Amino acid sequence: MKTLQAVRGMHDILPSDAARWQWLEQRLAERLTAYGFGEIRIPVVEKTELFTRAIGQGTDVVEKEMYAFPDRNGESLCLRPEGTAGVVRAVLQHGLLNPPGLKVWYQGPMFRHERPQKGRQRQFHQTGVEIFGMETPETDAELIAMAGRLWRELGVDHLLRLEINSLGDREDRERYRTALVDYLRPRVDRLDADSQRRLETNPLRILDSKNPETRSLLVDAPRLDEHLGDEARRHFERVTALLDALGIAWTHNPGLVRGLDYYCRTVFEWTTDALGAQGTVCAGGRYDDLVEIQGGRATPGIGFALGMERLLALVESTGQQFEHRPHAYLVSSEAGAARLGLAERLRDHWPALRLITDLQGGSFKAQFKRADRSGAAVALVLGEAELAAGEVTIKDLRGDSPQSSVPADRLGAELRRRFATDGPDVAASGEPA
Repeated sequence: MKTLQAVRGMHDILPSDAARWQWLEQRLAERLTAYGFGEIRIPVVEKTELFTRAIGQGTDVVEKEMYAFPDRNGESLCLRPEGTAGVVRAVLQHGLLNPPGLKVWYQGPMFRHERPQKGRQRQFHQTGVEIFGMETPETDAELIAMAGRLWRELGVDHLLRLEINSLGDREDRERYRTALVDYLRPRVDRLDADSQRRLETNPLRILDSKNPETRSLLVDAPRLDEHLGDEARRHFERVTALLDALGIAWTHNPGLVRGLDYYCRTVFEWTTDALGAQGTVCAGGRYDDLVEIQGGRATPGIGFALGMERLLALVESTGQQFEHRPHAYLVSSEAGAARLGLAERLRDHWPALRLITDLQGGSFKAQFKRADRSGAAVALVLGEAELAAGEVTIKDLRGDSPQSSVPADRLGAELRRRFATDGPDVAASGEPA
């Protein structure tokens, strides 16, 4: 029988890779919690209408990329292509928007049916944040500052640059849409095929075209920032002034529009040249109309999502080490209770201890080979002589330190001393230190 393979563009995360994910997920969770965000976990499957209503019928996501399917009752469902719409649905359903000021974060897989390539897969993972009920420029600035702090703490801030723009309010975009279409329609034959289609459905997305001829055509096109109303203009000026005051470098990119219809006013992207063509690592912006579009009362919102695969690749490029190798590997000539009992007492004494117990048995030579392959720093040897003396021998597997014998009841304290700088130093209540 033929061995089955994973679906194209959807990849397993193997144990050898999971340590990297855990390392990054933990650091993101700690930082987001420190800024007052609470975690929300939303379903992977939602009603298709949730996204067609929020994202917009004229977007690439809805037109070409969603995994939509009828369930057995004939209702159209889809795998979530992004997180914000689902979060809005959840906070409305559970009445979380009163009082205002809700701050939530989420993490997990998203799905888009597009051509797989490096940095762009059909199942990909995002961590996202959303803030509801606060429309001040200070909210935008702090959200961007938090992202900047993440990059510094991860050691990748020198590889990322911030681009920012304002999409204005709904009326501003309508005025600009008319001006842009009036400019492009007489020149439609010079547009690439995607841009010709977008001219009728979502003309602002033409500004994001990578086609060289279309890009050259846009040089003389009307600019969105020339069509901003007074309120949107003041909001953007205040946001950028706050970024300057915080020492956050930014570039105004008037062609930055984002791919989803629900964005307004402040939009931003953190991009890099270190990952090839897929250079956007984090993107977001303000969506003050989205809650109302989804059936709630008018409520301002802002958020961002970062691509976990791309951020991991960026962190890896700095030489960051992710592995948490085992502290110790227990080899023993004694089967059963003596071996397992020692291991469990050590874990009772130091819960953070990363210990592998050899459960296959056999000769000491075979067990030491497995100990070496495990990557453990030391081997703990419990042989007949050690058992009779009430001791355990510690053998250095990675250095030249001489082996030593330690009383079994002091072994936990000795391991904590040796690895004091390698993780939490937590002893169980009542155990000797």
